Amino acid sequence: MFGGVQREMRHHESALRRSFEKCKPDNTPDENDRIEIGPSQLAFDEWAALGLECPDMVALREYRLERVREQLRKRDYAGILLFDPLNHRYATDSTNMQLWITHNAARACFIATDGPVVMFDFHGCQHLSYHLPLVDEIRPMTTFFYFPGGSRCEEKADLFAAEIAELVTAHGGGNRQLAVDRIEIVGLRALERKNIRVMHDGMGLMETAREIKNHNEMKAMRCAVAACENALLEFEAAIEPGISENELWAHLHYSNAKRGGDWIETRLLSTGPRTNPWMSECGPRIIQEGDLVGLDTDLVGVYGYCVDMSRTWLAGDGKATAEQKQLFQVAYEHIMEDMDLLKPGLTFKELTFGGNQLAQKYRPQQYGVKYHGVGLCDEYPAIYYPESWEKSGYDGVLEPGMCLCVEAYIGEVGGREGVKLEDQVLITETGYELLTKFHHDPRLLG
Repeated sequence: MFGGVQREMRHHESALRRSFEKCKPDNTPDENDRIEIGPSQLAFDEWAALGLECPDMVALREYRLERVREQLRKRDYAGILLFDPLNHRYATDSTNMQLWITHNAARACFIATDGPVVMFDFHGCQHLSYHLPLVDEIRPMTTFFYFPGGSRCEEKADLFAAEIAELVTAHGGGNRQLAVDRIEIVGLRALERKNIRVMHDGMGLMETAREIKNHNEMKAMRCAVAACENALLEFEAAIEPGISENELWAHLHYSNAKRGGDWIETRLLSTGPRTNPWMSECGPRIIQEGDLVGLDTDLVGVYGYCVDMSRTWLAGDGKATAEQKQLFQVAYEHIMEDMDLLKPGLTFKELTFGGNQLAQKYRPQQYGVKYHGVGLCDEYPAIYYPESWEKSGYDGVLEPGMCLCVEAYIGEVGGREGVKLEDQVLITETGYELLTKFHHDPRLLG
């Protein structure tokens, strides 16, 4: 009923894709004019020099979509409706203005448990998914958020809900249970009027699907880490007294983008007294000789994989003070001890109450979590400090294939500076593998 023309166009593009004889090392078309985004030749050359194996993107996409459908079958749902662009990326590898789409619901993806994947895309953007064979159909999106909808939002939501109801009826086998990750309230009410039983755990379903990475996803993440670490070398070389925080941060942006990375989630770069307390975003401050320079990358890199590592440097050519070395040593020992705990079968609660115990003077400003999951972004789980267990903690078990970040912030209330450190790891069958191996400033590590 809906979108037949788009389906024919997509099949035509797929035929064109199959006609390419030459592929890049990641099994995507080696075609200069392709629409598909991806790593630059610089990134491929750097990975080859490091001996890294690229992911097979065809197989990676198939694995991730099957992970979603596995969760749908477990819950006995007819399908899932996705609005979050990171969930679009995970399930289909389709991208379109990802940051803009995070706050403008101009794109949606319907995935039937047993049936098609239908992408609803923004006006004039249907061609952006033609290259993806797992996307069965592409339709224009009927947007129902206020910016384009104005006083007609409810009317437009009803039109969109009619399309979703038609898909659920056609492919649900009588099952009207539909998971949704997030949706405008006007859209939720429209689906309910179509007798769709909207299941509230869509985001949890997707986080669960994204939790376990297979060998192919790990190839993509290792490539992303390598690209990030090469970008960090260029960032590090730009650290000098006289440069502003904003200008320094721009080096990381540029170095990520030129390798084919996507974006940076935060502006968590601060220097000197702005490092205490943590969480100050970079600004116009001019870096001074002897300042600490703290960075949390929060970098969404190549293939959309997040590289979330933190480092602290000393600006200039001088020596670190005793206080700076002490802060760094406490932070370093903290993440090393917490990392050494990691192995499959360990519970989140055991991680919360085990490992390094911070001195009381550092606890008021300790970081919000000891560990967190990571994939396409910061993901489930969040594993808290003991003080937060009663209010925020929840239990679970580490499994092989999970990726975690281990982090710490060390700075006293009223202190001049603070130190932020973080590393990214893979939980293996017997323990863990350190993924981020970027060096520490030897003047601070001592």
